[in-house]
Amino acid sequence: MTVPAFNSVAWFEFGTDQPEKVKEFYGELFDWSYVLNTDTPGVTYHSVMPPGAEQPAGGVWESEGKFPDYAIFYVLVQDIAATVERAGELGAKVLMGPVSDAGGFSFARLRDTAGNHFGVFSTPAP
Repeated sequence: MTVPAFNSVAWFEFGTDQPEKVKEFYGELFDWSYVLNTDTPGVTYHSVMPPGAEQPAGGVWESEGKFPDYAIFYVLVQDIAATVERAGELGAKVLMGPVSDAGGFSFARLRDTAGNHFGVFSTPAP
């Protein structure tokens, strides 16, 4: 298994009120399969499994109409709190987080100085 390098894009996510359409489209286009992820209570999230992958590469979050549709990337970072703080110093706006799920993954969503939505995450300590 290849571990992504810190400070590289290592995850993507779709937020949508039409998850079946998203999953069908990208599933047919790229041969992706999906696994229900239950690590965050109250959230319906499907992990994306690319063909031949040992681990998920992204996810589809069912919004149920609670927020606008989006597609974003996430950068793997060593220290999520420090990264969020540094992003703020550089002018980013924190949209969510940092928060952690039951699996020990921490993530935050931000808006950069040009208005682009992106995320950062860190993995559980070994």
